[in-house]
Amino acid sequence: MMRVIARMNVGGPALQASVLMRGLDPDVFDQRLYTGVVEPGEADYLDLRARDIAPHRLSTLGRSVRPADDLRAVASLVAEMRGFRPHIVHTHTAKAGLLGRTAATLARVPARVHTYHGHLLYGYFSPAKTRLVVATERMSARVCDRLVAVGTRVRDDLVAAGVGRPDQYVVVPPGTALGPLPDRAFARARLGVSGDGPVVAYVGRLTRIKRPDRLVGVARELRRRVPGVRFVICGGGDATAEVEAAARASGGSMRLVGWRPDVETVYAAADLVLLTSDNEGMPVSLIEAGLAGLPVVATRVGSIAEVVRDGVTGLLAACDDAEPAAQAARLLLDEPLRREMGRRAHAWATQRFGPERLVSDVAGIYTSIAGERGWWPAREKEEAR
Repeated sequence: MMRVIARMNVGGPALQASVLMRGLDPDVFDQRLYTGVVEPGEADYLDLRARDIAPHRLSTLGRSVRPADDLRAVASLVAEMRGFRPHIVHTHTAKAGLLGRTAATLARVPARVHTYHGHLLYGYFSPAKTRLVVATERMSARVCDRLVAVGTRVRDDLVAAGVGRPDQYVVVPPGTALGPLPDRAFARARLGVSGDGPVVAYVGRLTRIKRPDRLVGVARELRRRVPGVRFVICGGGDATAEVEAAARASGGSMRLVGWRPDVETVYAAADLVLLTSDNEGMPVSLIEAGLAGLPVVATRVGSIAEVVRDGVTGLLAACDDAEPAAQAARLLLDEPLRREMGRRAHAWATQRFGPERLVSDVAGIYTSIAGERGWWPAREKEEAR
């Protein structure tokens, strides 16, 4: 098994790749992880939360499109595949998906799997660039044995765009766990947030598609509706400077804590979690919020509705400032409702999004390919499951 991901920056794809590297039975699956380097301003998930995983680093593999480096990355991957001779190459993220599947085709790797942790169909590029992305994804899908989507909405969007056939897809939601939550007072003190007033947390990248400008706008409106509310923002990205500027103008109500290995401390300090994105796959931060027993207020995009059950484990809202602020105010001002939604969120996340389920689902995909290819006899297939 060769797993290829452009970079292991903090986020859902890196977390999922790490869960699989740790969780798949090493007596059945011989895995290698190939990855590039994170961009300036990003945190490396391997350094922050997964020092036990030893990757194979390719300096030419990364997020940015650089034709010369991309060609060298393909050549390096082809050489590694010919040396390692994997049965399956599994790619994660768009850039690695294109380069990894191209290399696997050139190296004649028998089987290819790609995971869509989201998609780039809207919100990222101009219409012309989006058409190019769609054409590239359609071409790459043709050389795959399986296409994995993190949610049904993500799958349906891709199929509607002509990316792959419906029978190629398997929906595999993320799976993760959360460390023990510290005491609320301890967590707030550790983050520099004092007192018992309401706290809203944001956990994720501060980049355009996540709409940090909307996050700032929602915070401004929510402060008007709920005096004394404070915000803890855990993460970073190319929009960090503008959020820092908003924090300085907020009178101390917004606190940026950067990327942290102890993300459970952020959740322990909070009363609810907020997400303001224009486009998402299935955000792991919202799963973690549920595991922490917190309700969520989020924009109604991507497969978020498959994590946040609207009116049950949280509240979904339109992509503007007013409605998310109104929904957050509703929860902050109604403690019984907030606590009930938090209890339901914990039960739902624990049942649906555990790491064992993710590992089992992906092992089943690999096992089914091995069976189709005749690599394993029936008894070994059952043992692998």
